[in-house]
Amino acid sequence: MKAPHLRQQLALEEASRSPDGAGGFSLSWVLVGLLWAEMSAGSGRDAAGEEVVLTSVAWRITVRGAAPGMAERPKPGQRFRLGPRIFTILAVAESDASGRWLTCTCREEAPK
Repeated sequence: MKAPHLRQQLALEEASRSPDGAGGFSLSWVLVGLLWAEMSAGSGRDAAGEEVVLTSVAWRITVRGAAPGMAERPKPGQRFRLGPRIFTILAVAESDASGRWLTCTCREEAPK
């Protein structure tokens, strides 16, 4: 595998839950770190929700490898942010046998 071109800096964020005082919780996103990435768009689709129609695009985002358990290793449930754009991480896998690169399967959704 040839080395990816890591040209885009993305913020890696993780959800943080705080009690809301009424028995529930509020969700906020905390910056875990900044990662350089190569981004490749896949196919898109429209999905009708209850109140809005969302467009959804699959993305393959490649970043430098990190050992499992390290903070800079992305994991499902986290997200990447690029300005106002959000890329939800669905899966993470090593791209090569040496583990130098990680491929993150992500989904970007936006109101139509």
